[in-house]
Amino acid sequence: MKNFKLTGFAIIALLAISSCSKKDDPAPVNEEEVITTVVATMSNAAGNVVLISKDADGNGPAAAMSTQTGNIVAGRVYIGAVKFLNELKNPADDITPEILAEGADHQLFFQANSTVGAFTYEDTDVNGKPIGLKFKFTAAVTNAMQQNLTVTLRHLPNKSAAGVSTGNIGNAAGATDAEVLFKLVVNP
Repeated sequence: MKNFKLTGFAIIALLAISSCSKKDDPAPVNEEEVITTVVATMSNAAGNVVLISKDADGNGPAAAMSTQTGNIVAGRVYIGAVKFLNELKNPADDITPEILAEGADHQLFFQANSTVGAFTYEDTDVNGKPIGLKFKFTAAVTNAMQQNLTVTLRHLPNKSAAGVSTGNIGNAAGATDAEVLFKLVVNP
């Protein structure tokens, strides 16, 4: 009789344990990366232009600082690339390969006044939609000026929405992973 009770108890315990499934476990959290530095490099036969935005404390209270080295010449075409870093880690963590690997879930947007020039995408995700880690910039023919350029990295944008594939952020939706402001200087 004791063996029967112990066996019955063991069966009930086994059923209780096996009734728990993996779906009851919480889904792993995909932590958002901290982006402290955005580097945009543009090149042509005349030379290189490097735009750097650094936010030394990540999402902290200090404002990001941006710099431009090299000259953008009006009317010239530049081939560009954008890199995203977390410099709070030592050594710095390059987040760009992760953005590229998850290209279907990300898109960069380049927002500037049309008097600055035009940006076009030079890379695509697995669905043939733009990512923006590689781009072409055609500087407008203009007098010397300084204009704002905002570079925004969106997570889960609607890449099929009107204008999004040509860089219109207005219909993109999604969440902003990073947004930086550069003071772009274009020389005649």
